[in-house]
Amino acid sequence: MLSTLAAFLGACLLIAASPGPSTVLIIKQSLRSKRSGFLTVLGNETGVFVWGVVAALGLTALLAASQIAYDVLRIVGAVVLVVFGAQALWNARRAKGASAGSWETPEKSGWASYRGGLLLNLANPKAAIFAMSFLPQFVPAGAPQLPTMVGLAALWAVFEIGYYGLYVWFVSRLKGVLSRAGVRRRLEQVSGGVLLLLGARLALEG
Repeated sequence: MLSTLAAFLGACLLIAASPGPSTVLIIKQSLRSKRSGFLTVLGNETGVFVWGVVAALGLTALLAASQIAYDVLRIVGAVVLVVFGAQALWNARRAKGASAGSWETPEKSGWASYRGGLLLNLANPKAAIFAMSFLPQFVPAGAPQLPTMVGLAALWAVFEIGYYGLYVWFVSRLKGVLSRAGVRRRLEQVSGGVLLLLGARLALEG
């Protein structure tokens, strides 16, 4: 069991280290404040756990088998990414009128930050399919599948909270530099562009 857990955590590290929409959103929200960044992480990992439980119950197989259901969720996910990307580009446009000093942005509510992370994850059909294929590989022979997969999903989410929490901490440490209007504008432009491209790719995938 210990060797299985070690392999599982190693796989979780590789997954978390692979850049994706969640990473972009977490960094973007961490530029706003440490609180916003961490609550976005919590929302994202709630989504990870939810998809893990759904996979444990075998329900993601229905999504994989139904092209219509998958396409609906795919389009919703693409819209979410495009909206987040457009918001980032709009923030960058607003920053042109900012002073040469630091760029202060209004603080989002805790629920808005949490909801953004949760929505981004739950609207991604790839996250659902991945959970269904990933978690069963680490269920030891003879172990009860449902509780084991739920436990692994919880461990996966907790591990990623720690991992992405380092991103939030690192961004907060550099806030003095990153809050300068010019730097912040470029970062918003990059994150917005990346989110728009990811949304377009998701929408165009068959």
